[in-house]
Amino acid sequence: MGPVVRLDGDIAEYCLECAMAMGADYAEVRALDRREEEIILRNGELDAYAIAFDSGFSVRVLADGGLGFASSNRWTREEARSIAEEAHRLARASGRMEHIEFSEEGAVEAEWGVKQRRRIEDVHPEEKISALLEVDEEIVSQGANVISRALICETELLEGYFVNSEGSRIRSFVPRVGFVASGITIFESGRMEQIPFKEYGQSGGWEVLEGWGLGADLAREVRAMKRLIEEGKEIRPGRMDLVCGPEVVGIACHESCGHPMEADRILGREMSQAGRSFIHSEGPFWIGARIGSELVTIVDDPTIEGSYGYYLYDDEGVKARRRYLYKNGVINEFLHNRETAARMGTRSNGSARSMNYDREPIVRMANTYLLPGDMTEEEIFEDIERGVYMRSFAEWNIDDVRFNQRYVGREAYLIEGGELGAPVARPIIETTTRAFWMAVDAVSREVEFQAATCGKGDPMQGAPVFHGGPMIRLRGVRIR
Repeated sequence: MGPVVRLDGDIAEYCLECAMAMGADYAEVRALDRREEEIILRNGELDAYAIAFDSGFSVRVLADGGLGFASSNRWTREEARSIAEEAHRLARASGRMEHIEFSEEGAVEAEWGVKQRRRIEDVHPEEKISALLEVDEEIVSQGANVISRALICETELLEGYFVNSEGSRIRSFVPRVGFVASGITIFESGRMEQIPFKEYGQSGGWEVLEGWGLGADLAREVRAMKRLIEEGKEIRPGRMDLVCGPEVVGIACHESCGHPMEADRILGREMSQAGRSFIHSEGPFWIGARIGSELVTIVDDPTIEGSYGYYLYDDEGVKARRRYLYKNGVINEFLHNRETAARMGTRSNGSARSMNYDREPIVRMANTYLLPGDMTEEEIFEDIERGVYMRSFAEWNIDDVRFNQRYVGREAYLIEGGELGAPVARPIIETTTRAFWMAVDAVSREVEFQAATCGKGDPMQGAPVFHGGPMIRLRGVRIR
């Protein structure tokens, strides 16, 4: 992977000038250069190696009460004028159906980026492939019959430029490394268990992958699944205490807090794509309503350095900050872009993200997690007479309004007299968002993050995110 080509800021500026000269009330131009590399290993053999480069720019226009968007990968002045004209035409047409405004935000001039201690583009492909082969070898050397697995490594270098008619000019550079272990399947004694999908990701250089300890982590997962096959017990259904590890806490934060707090979903803009939200102004749940215990504070924070969802300015040029979604168990604030903020009479909190130059920015999460408490993990377990520790999940389901949900444990253990016991085979909890978070009575001190790719939009946009949190204890949960 060679160096990323510097964006042509002059073309972006010219496109903005054209849009404003056509009578736009507001215009913005967003340009992106992207270089990607993907390596796929299947059952210890190299299955695919690919490099891709994409570069282009888009313009978004507010005119006559409508919003128009157009994009191109042709870096010419003629093309810049052409897509400005197209965006302006679409804005005038859409203004006849719906009046759109943006919240007032200040102009920003900034340049930000993520440093690489070991540049992705300097690491030879053979070294990257060898790193995956070493991980694969550790997976299959644990004394378990691993019959299938796939390892995928993806890297990307993103250089961006944003300019708008309010005077904002922002340059950015973000390198990311992602890794997925998929379909690790163990077959022993006529029984099968699987680690269906485990994702790792950060912003940074190749050093982040070297620091994950992938082989050791996935080897531990394989040993846990082998033990589950050999010693796993079915649990007798009933109400008992439940301890959730950070992976389970993270998916619950993402699905039952992050998504329903997206303002476009609340306003019905995602209804035909990803569903709606249980939060609405005429129902029991709105700003100020209780949704969890006092111990439940869930935030979304793009500014965590090195995170998979890291950014300092969103794709509408708004400065990023931590958003307090559920605060001490109370619904506190929604995730907003400039359009939803204007409709709800507030300011954007920097939640607009786009995954490429040819996709319009929409309301997205970044890094969504539960803030830590003050207990040790030992204290979480010690007064549980009978319960279950769900360390990780095999599957999850949640309804279209993000209220009724179901989690199936992958690695889980019986708790008896405050001590961990035998593995439990696929414990299931079926609950609601409020019931889950209201049952929380203890939160540990240590926070762990997991990388994920969050899907949303039409066309679909997969956004890199973190979710996670500390270990939590829930009292009197029905488990089967």
